[in-house]
Amino acid sequence: MDVITQSEKDKIQARLRDLVFNRPVITARIGEARALGDLKENAEYHAAREQQGLEEAEIRRLEERIRTAQVVNESTQATGVVFIGSTVQLREVGDDEIELYRLVGEATDSSDPEVVEVTASSPMGDAPMKARVGEIVRVKAPRGIKEFEIVGII
Repeated sequence: MDVITQSEKDKIQARLRDLVFNRPVITARIGEARALGDLKENAEYHAAREQQGLEEAEIRRLEERIRTAQVVNESTQATGVVFIGSTVQLREVGDDEIELYRLVGEATDSSDPEVVEVTASSPMGDAPMKARVGEIVRVKAPRGIKEFEIVGII
């Protein structure tokens, strides 16, 4: 089951609205390309049909995701505990640098370059889940186990 925040659901719904709104545009492109003649050699027609197929598949995927996702209520989550939607300050054990990570249901195009988004299903997202400030979490990384201290939860 996919667990997402309300803001993630809103972004998914906005993307879905954009794709549905674009349907008539693609249909018009296909009609214009069809009017040019021979469909076997018509690159514009084939490109428009391919885009239509990709967007329809994305529409179905987003609709299914919205239908099956569980939206977490960030306001009722325990304070001081890491959950989806939390922005966590982590410091790798043995290092002084503190980095910001946001736990999300699915990676998005974050507008904040200071925060690294990690999905809750990834090793980096799963490790701090339900941990508290001051705890050390272990992350199974491609190059071995790394340990991080939870410095803060924003």
